[in-house]
Amino acid sequence: MSQPISTRTQPSTRRPWGHTLPLPLLEAALLVAWSSGFIGARFSIDYAPALLVVFWRCVVVCLLLLPFVYKALRTTPFGVLLRNAGIGLLAMAGYMIGVTQGIQQGVPAGLTALCADLLPLGMALLGAMFFGMRLARQVWVGLVVGLVGVLWVTHGALGLGNAPLWAYGLPIAGMLSLAVATLWQKRAGPSSSMGVLPNLWLQCFVSSFVFAAIELTQGSLAPVPTTGFALSVLWTAGFSTFGGYGLYWVCLRRGSATRVSSVLYLSPPITLIWAWAMFGEPLSWQMVAGMAVSTLGVGWVVRAEANGRT
Repeated sequence: MSQPISTRTQPSTRRPWGHTLPLPLLEAALLVAWSSGFIGARFSIDYAPALLVVFWRCVVVCLLLLPFVYKALRTTPFGVLLRNAGIGLLAMAGYMIGVTQGIQQGVPAGLTALCADLLPLGMALLGAMFFGMRLARQVWVGLVVGLVGVLWVTHGALGLGNAPLWAYGLPIAGMLSLAVATLWQKRAGPSSSMGVLPNLWLQCFVSSFVFAAIELTQGSLAPVPTTGFALSVLWTAGFSTFGGYGLYWVCLRRGSATRVSSVLYLSPPITLIWAWAMFGEPLSWQMVAGMAVSTLGVGWVVRAEANGRT
């Protein structure tokens, strides 16, 4: 007698897209999205204070994501939520406040961007000092060469400005805040991880209160009723938050913290290409050469990771 055919469906073995796409492709998308944040900031300053735009972009992201992440957030243990909220505060609120408030206090934008681009070195130093991370000589050489490329690209935009002395520490503090968040996320391990979208919602939710508190001391939280303000919020919510931060955490799950952060060395030249395409700013062979040097440095880091030298 023939056996009855089972109608039980087999569990799906399909892996999330973040684990199926090649890591270099995800990193390329990360570069485009991350660098778009600087373009969005430049575009938005003509319409509203930077933190007001950041606050409303968090509100928009939270409203859009809530129907999709509500169930996951309800079933996540409170300890995991608390840990990821802390990581989010450092990665989003700490980083953005350091960068935007530094510029507001008079630190030149070029110098602020350079401080933010020190993330790979800052993370390597923090990891070595506090977590016992040992990086091979090839990795250190790659990080330094990558930084030389960044300096080559941006040195024409650098200046000391007239900000008070303490203000120059703000972008450095923002960079270190993101570095600590990255190392914390990486060391927390899979048991403390959340899905990318629930994690992104939680980061925006907790950070929005910090942005609101600071912005209320300087003005109102009311949105500016202009098309430019609305476009600024939508641009930064879509490209910078969903694309930038979302892909940053996806890449971090696939690669080492040193590799992912070193890839961001290429964001200044990508930002210049954005500026050329959107604002007609000129490109030069100096920028191309600097990008080539940064690419060489990132390549050294990637090869060292592939050879197990990190």
